[in-house]
Amino acid sequence: MKVSIIGTGYVGLVTGACFAHMGNQVTCVDIDEDKIKQLNRGIPPIYEPGLKELLENNLTEKRLAFSTDTAEAVRNSEIVFIAVGTPMDDDGSADLQYVLSVAQAIGESMDGYRIIVVKSTVPLGSCERIREIISEVLKRRDVDFEFDIVSNPEFLKEGDAVNDFMTPDRAIIGTDSQRAREKMHALYESFFRARDRILFMDIRSAELTKYAANAMLATRISFMNEIAALSEATGANVDHVRIGVGSDSRIGSRFLFPGIGYGGSCFPKDVQALINTASGLDVDLEILRAVEQVNQEQKLLMVKKIEAFYGEDGVAGKTFAVWGLSFKPGTDDVRESPAAAIINGLLQNEARIRAYDPVAIESFRQTFGYTIDYTDDMYRCLHGADALVLVTEWHHFRHPDFSRIKAELSQPVIFDGRNQYDPEYLQSEDFVYISVGRQPVGLGGRK
Repeated sequence: MKVSIIGTGYVGLVTGACFAHMGNQVTCVDIDEDKIKQLNRGIPPIYEPGLKELLENNLTEKRLAFSTDTAEAVRNSEIVFIAVGTPMDDDGSADLQYVLSVAQAIGESMDGYRIIVVKSTVPLGSCERIREIISEVLKRRDVDFEFDIVSNPEFLKEGDAVNDFMTPDRAIIGTDSQRAREKMHALYESFFRARDRILFMDIRSAELTKYAANAMLATRISFMNEIAALSEATGANVDHVRIGVGSDSRIGSRFLFPGIGYGGSCFPKDVQALINTASGLDVDLEILRAVEQVNQEQKLLMVKKIEAFYGEDGVAGKTFAVWGLSFKPGTDDVRESPAAAIINGLLQNEARIRAYDPVAIESFRQTFGYTIDYTDDMYRCLHGADALVLVTEWHHFRHPDFSRIKAELSQPVIFDGRNQYDPEYLQSEDFVYISVGRQPVGLGGRK
């Protein structure tokens, strides 16, 4: 099948590469000429495990191409995906300017029937706006080409997006056209050979499903962070509570890990956009407003713990080694990363920061510049620092050499925002260890 993907960001690239891998002829389009040159060399602009290999393979096999020519891509495709960004506007709503601009370009380029698939995360009613724009452009051109609009939201986890796309839980497809339904089923069926989880529904329901799914996951995270606060206040251990709650088959264990809040390009933006959409319809999503508020406060939790630990001495002039800058492991995405909030909070208190991340340093530097120091070695990052602050749970942080950590730090103090380590073990090794929802250890041994 001939497919074009307009937008070569995180969603567009993964979508295009995976469709090409299944034998489709795919053209990915972007207005950034330098990015397109790099992509045609097999160099992705983002870090995503498995993506580079997928690009190289499908470029070599000539199933995948990258272009700046939207018109040509539309004319040479049966199905056109819109996969451009919808950043959060100042009022919390989704900014649709790029989506609507692409709709205009599609209308100007069509030379016959097309299926236009909206992959971008858009508010309810956006597909209708896209339909109206394309219809207006065709009318202005004095042509009467048929087209169908499909809502096909993405559910990819950054850091595991290729695997998610190749072995998906489900595909949500919103359409009011039998013709489009048959084509979309044919496009996706090769991803569901073991079981057919292609779920068809109306367009509005598909648009809402994406937001509702992300809002539910964000809610679980904020709920567990509130339980962590209660656990800490009562002397309970939130890890034990999490395991007990997650063992209930009605609840399950995923997205119940306490920590320092969620970040990234999806949860914060989608929760805010859903609240904004509901408000415009006089619906008050009280739970989601609380979810967002809890998350904002949670990102500063570790700063408060650090300030409380140092008390009157303060943190001014102290050096903190930060492990992890991306909002989660497996990606270089630093958008809405808790690391930014923590580092900002410490810098405002005149602390010094030295940071390490295996892939996200360059992305973080674009925001923070050289206001902090960066290192390319996790242990060198610790040298002479007053404490380690663990922010992102990269796998190689899970079992570090604690004797080396102690030797490098000026004081054996660890602030763990992801509950990666065993408090009893660290207490036996004479560390001060402060985490989330568990009792701190080693405070009596503070120098």
